[in-house]
Amino acid sequence: MNERIIELTEINPNDFFGAQNSTIAQLKTYFPKIKIVARGNKLRIYGEAEILDEFEKRLNMLIKYFNRYNRLDENSIDRILTSTGKEEEIRKSGNNNDVLVHGVSGKLIKPETENQRKMVSLMGQNDMLFAVGPAGTGKTYTAVALAVKALKEKEVRRIILTRPAVESGENLGFLPGDLKEKLDPYMQPLYDALRDMIAHEKLQAYIENGTIQIAPLAFMRGRTLDNAFVILDEAQNTTHAQMKMFLTRMGRHAKFIITGDPGQIDLPRKQVSGLKESLLALKDIEGIGQVYLDDKDVIRHRLVRRIISAYKSIETE
Repeated sequence: MNERIIELTEINPNDFFGAQNSTIAQLKTYFPKIKIVARGNKLRIYGEAEILDEFEKRLNMLIKYFNRYNRLDENSIDRILTSTGKEEEIRKSGNNNDVLVHGVSGKLIKPETENQRKMVSLMGQNDMLFAVGPAGTGKTYTAVALAVKALKEKEVRRIILTRPAVESGENLGFLPGDLKEKLDPYMQPLYDALRDMIAHEKLQAYIENGTIQIAPLAFMRGRTLDNAFVILDEAQNTTHAQMKMFLTRMGRHAKFIITGDPGQIDLPRKQVSGLKESLLALKDIEGIGQVYLDDKDVIRHRLVRRIISAYKSIETE
């Protein structure tokens, strides 16, 4: 009898194996001639070589499905174990529709408004997209979902998320802690979005091995960003030089989304926003899309929409 050891990496084994090892129990019904022993994140399987080969193939399909959709239920397991093994069948099992990402705890991440759907559509047609609008319109969240989707579907090899470290006049040098501790508050909205979409263990592994990189804009200087989905958030706080530097980092097989709110610029009063400048300069370039979100796209508390409208009225007086 042959023995093989299969180690699950970047996956929470409790979630994958299911309550009371229900996934293992279901596997045993399809592979009755194999002995399966689960310990921690390892599977020990015993049986004839040919049957073990087929078992590994099916297990890898289940892992791929779980990585993509963050869930594994009885019906999905049945469909995958009885399929021909083709990629499109795994995708059909997930019942995609307009869902971008199957998030943590079964949360479905999808565009909620017309302009968010326009973001998704324009990103499919262009390699670079500017998504501009006030707070709460979901521009950053939708951008991160598009990036995670591209990574899961192997359209890119890595995700790079960046922001200029300028907020309401604060200076990084006067904040306590090491560099990471100083930067984390600026990057928190990006971490929050990622935590909704990628299981904790996998997200930590991605960050540790560089598959997902979160860094201030200054760290982009001198880099060429190939095979990457890159998001520049809070772009209204970039200068002319910073925006030009960032846009020219674009490498082969890369996707760029630039998000920002021209109404919340924290630069010194006489400093021109790199976002405003680039929206004008690049508006007619093929391959670059622009979408403008507004208060109708706000998906936070209902009061946020009213607050935005109220400020808009006094700012135009």
